[in-house]
Amino acid sequence: MPEVGVPERDDTRALTVVMHTAFFVLLSASVVRYLARHAEGPHTPWVIVLSALLAVLYVLGPALGTRPTPRRLTWLGLVVAAWALLVVLAPSFAWCAVPLFYTGLRTLPPRAAIPLVALLTALAVAAQLGLAGWPDPNVLLAPPAVAAVATTVFVVMQRQAARQDVLIDDLVRTRRELAATERREGTLAERERLAREIHDTLAQGLSSQRMLLQAADRLWDTAPGTARDHVRTAADIAERSLAEARRFVHDLAPADLAEGGGLLRALRAVAERETTPELTVRVHTEGSPPEPLPAPVESALLRIAQGALANVREHAAARTATLTLTCLDDQIVLDVTDDGRGFDPRTPAASGSGPAAGERGHGLPAVRARLRQLGGTLTIESAPGEGTALSAAIPMEPR
Repeated sequence: MPEVGVPERDDTRALTVVMHTAFFVLLSASVVRYLARHAEGPHTPWVIVLSALLAVLYVLGPALGTRPTPRRLTWLGLVVAAWALLVVLAPSFAWCAVPLFYTGLRTLPPRAAIPLVALLTALAVAAQLGLAGWPDPNVLLAPPAVAAVATTVFVVMQRQAARQDVLIDDLVRTRRELAATERREGTLAERERLAREIHDTLAQGLSSQRMLLQAADRLWDTAPGTARDHVRTAADIAERSLAEARRFVHDLAPADLAEGGGLLRALRAVAERETTPELTVRVHTEGSPPEPLPAPVESALLRIAQGALANVREHAAARTATLTLTCLDDQIVLDVTDDGRGFDPRTPAASGSGPAAGERGHGLPAVRARLRQLGGTLTIESAPGEGTALSAAIPMEPR
């Protein structure tokens, strides 16, 4: 999976800050040292100009990212060239090579970064030997040792980070699969429960009514009293079955509405439940909704809000979403807006038609179906990169 906009790890960020700080400290110390000893030298203007150029180039680096793009590679080449010229003019600038090791290792793959580190090390050793005036063993061995340690540590950290990313991806995928499995099992369990309930109540009641009415039909002429008793018993069973059906309807209504408090309280409960560290959901109202709203209208608007927020959470990558309930004289309107990535409403997946419709689930087609039953309308405004605004309007007197 491409890592687009993935933030750096905290430890990597801290290491980057330390290396950037070390580079400017070493660069400043080298400039001060050179001016203190060679202020009147012929190369002083060039050293000052190259030092300033190197500082400016280094500051521009973070804006180019860390991937080996052509612009990033050109920038790295300019930084190394400016540093190499400085080392030729003033060998004390060789110590700036250590932060440049890190810059090269972050920018290039190991096969290209290691030769660059070797080149920087060779330049640093040559400069220090020229400054010492004789083959100092410390100068010959210390820079290569530092370069080897820095390179090894960085490569090992990169490999560990890559393995950790793979483990995290596996964990996230496993959790998603587990959640999907639990949802399927929950759905199957609920279907089995409802099947048992319907069989034990409504189906048994209908079967008893059928038998009683058939018996009443057979006895209507020969034993009218008994037939009437059968009819009355069937009517009692029908009344009980109707009560059971009403209980089913009540139990299958949205739980947030079943708790009481009306649509506004239910929307706030949904917003609170959907709010996460990555997504903030707010609720606004314009006007006062009549109390009570028809139960089908409340249920439809709440289900639409839940479905829209599910799409925001799963597809929009938004930071904020807003539920706005507007109560007009002749209709009630629910607007769901987000600042996510948006989409093209003209695509088959958005319209609920064509082969692509199944790719995003049944969210929008289900919303349109609910609104169609209540004589309402659905309006969607969106564009890639510009967020989405969904508006569901239902007449106060549903048709």
